[in-house]
Amino acid sequence: MKKFWLARCLVMVAVICAAVCAEGQKQFTLEDLNFGGKNYKQMTPQNRTLVWWGEKLVHTTDSIHYVVDVRTGKEKPLLTLAQMNDALGVAYALTSLRGVSYPYADSSMVVVNTAKRRLLVDFRRREMVWSQQLTSGRKAEAWHVGSRADAYVSTDDNLYVRDGEGQVKRLTADGSHHIVYGQTVHRSEFHINGGLFWNKDGSKLAFYRSDQSRIADYPLISVPAPTEIPARQATVDSTKYPMAGQAIDLVSIGVYDLRTDRIIYLHTGDSTEHYYCGISWSPDGSRIYVQEMNRAQNDVRLIAYDATSGKAIEELYHESDEKYVEPGEPLQFLPWDPSRFVMQSSRSGYNHLYLYHLPTKSITALTQGEWEVTRFVGFNSKARTAIYESTEAHPLQINLYGVDIATGKRTRMDATGQGVHYGLLSESGAWMVDWSQAPDVPRLIDIVKTDSGTAQRYFTAPNPWEGYAVPTYKQGSIKAADGKTDLFYRMVLPPDFDATKRYPTVVYVYGGPHTRNVEAGWHWSSRSWETYMAQRGYVLFILDNRGSSRRGREFAQANFRQLGKTEIADQMEGVAFLRTQPYVDTTRLGVHGWSFGGFMTISLMTRYPDVFKVGVAGGPVIDWRMYEVMYTERYMSTPALNPEGYERASLIPQAKNLKGRLQIIHGLNDPVVVPQQSYAFLKACIAAGTQPDFYVYPGEPHNMRGHQSVHLHERITRYFDDYLK
Repeated sequence: MKKFWLARCLVMVAVICAAVCAEGQKQFTLEDLNFGGKNYKQMTPQNRTLVWWGEKLVHTTDSIHYVVDVRTGKEKPLLTLAQMNDALGVAYALTSLRGVSYPYADSSMVVVNTAKRRLLVDFRRREMVWSQQLTSGRKAEAWHVGSRADAYVSTDDNLYVRDGEGQVKRLTADGSHHIVYGQTVHRSEFHINGGLFWNKDGSKLAFYRSDQSRIADYPLISVPAPTEIPARQATVDSTKYPMAGQAIDLVSIGVYDLRTDRIIYLHTGDSTEHYYCGISWSPDGSRIYVQEMNRAQNDVRLIAYDATSGKAIEELYHESDEKYVEPGEPLQFLPWDPSRFVMQSSRSGYNHLYLYHLPTKSITALTQGEWEVTRFVGFNSKARTAIYESTEAHPLQINLYGVDIATGKRTRMDATGQGVHYGLLSESGAWMVDWSQAPDVPRLIDIVKTDSGTAQRYFTAPNPWEGYAVPTYKQGSIKAADGKTDLFYRMVLPPDFDATKRYPTVVYVYGGPHTRNVEAGWHWSSRSWETYMAQRGYVLFILDNRGSSRRGREFAQANFRQLGKTEIADQMEGVAFLRTQPYVDTTRLGVHGWSFGGFMTISLMTRYPDVFKVGVAGGPVIDWRMYEVMYTERYMSTPALNPEGYERASLIPQAKNLKGRLQIIHGLNDPVVVPQQSYAFLKACIAAGTQPDFYVYPGEPHNMRGHQSVHLHERITRYFDDYLK
């Protein structure tokens, strides 16, 4: 009897202690959790900014740089702000070392970028050795570290080159709102990074010319800020916005030779119905390789062009698919063999690395299997391996591997084997910095010797949420609507979760191509807003449906010509799973998403009006006929060829079905999902007599920037608190 009462007393004490501890834990605010919040930086896992200086590793901060011993991880001071300012003098004094970089291996020369000049400084001799004026207001820029030539697009929309001696050459004269030089083309939809491409030695510059005169101007309205009241008149800020089925930009590729002062254009032929997905230089600068894709985006060809004459030399590779071909990444030539390069392709059904041999045009698979290469990292030139990131270990993980070019043997190179990893190689590839996270690990940084795979732990980030009431993050899987495909989900449960209670539940959704929400990062890559909502007593559920990324071609193409069908069916399987959880109150079910997720939110609210009580849709696509041509036609074909698919996906006819509380939020200056999308749905709701709520952010693009993001998420939270809680 005494033992019984003793045990009971101990239990009561434990319960009281737990309650006291819970009460003593700190609560999160949006200023803590949300990007742009006043305390956000202190609440994210600590990191280290690391750059390679040849084979030396440098840890950079605003006031001091350290050289890191790659074998031990120990640091020694390398450069201070005071030392740099001694070298620069009063005229160029810096307030931070943030603009200092180390592009020259085995040299004490660093590059310093200021607002008005680019400088070369010998930090050991403490003297400035070279400077280059920078033109203000430039719209694009590419500087070559070897030749020191600077290519840029000025405010007059024309392309210029300033050589290493300071001489300026204007390359074009017809740049305008309609004729765009040196910038990303095709609305950044084809893995294209910029529009200026130097060859290896900096003697030749390839550049895009985009004729957008066939594309109508789309009006975006710029509203004066409160501080600009004297300038009361709003202005029109037009952008070029080709919608599905409309004319695309006409793109050509020019080449400027600094030595001959001559410009030629590649003979690519009629570009009326073609996209140019990538530009790669041959190592010797004699050839340019261009990936050319048809408008239907189901046929891509790799063409070699003569960089001097512009003539097409040969077709190297051809890939087609009955649905679509994803644009390829740039070619990666072997540092020890310029006759071979590594390319990426999903020809096997999964994105993999292939070795191409130019003399024989032979292609050899370097990686293979039912998993995806997610990023090419680089080469170890001595070991002759290619290093990459992939999902080989698990669909939710990203690990680092090396593959022997000669034998095809693959070796995992990251130290932990868990979580998600990001690699950065030294100049030779002998060393790699490995940043990683895992569900229970905020951040680790390892220094890896890539020929052996041995690793030195350099940094372990402390838990920035220590002492806070932290939710529970769960990961699991369910079957898709096809009954066979595994779908992965994440759940976030309140810090004081009680399985005997029933909680309002919010489904957060994106669901579209090239994105996944659930992966093995810290807290299963949960968004900070999910943590905030869980703290307020909600359950959060996030499911990656078919049509999202990194699961292979069949998984990605499940929504072809029918956006919003397969994705919604899978999300409703998630709802069916939630109904089996006794702590989920399915009478209080909400949904929230942005962009494609906004489309999914309104789709779920209107197609299942008796299931979802509250929704918040941000920047939603309402009708794919009003979305940009490059993205939409890849997945939906054209409105003329797929009228049934476009009509079925449109939310305009669904406006009459709205029953629950729906808030639509849009940036007034959104150039991605133009505000017309939301306005069209509002007009349909007015005609049908349904009552959505609407909120606009003047001056904001597709996503709210800075502290306005805190305001946005407070608004989203209040809406669920008002109508779901």
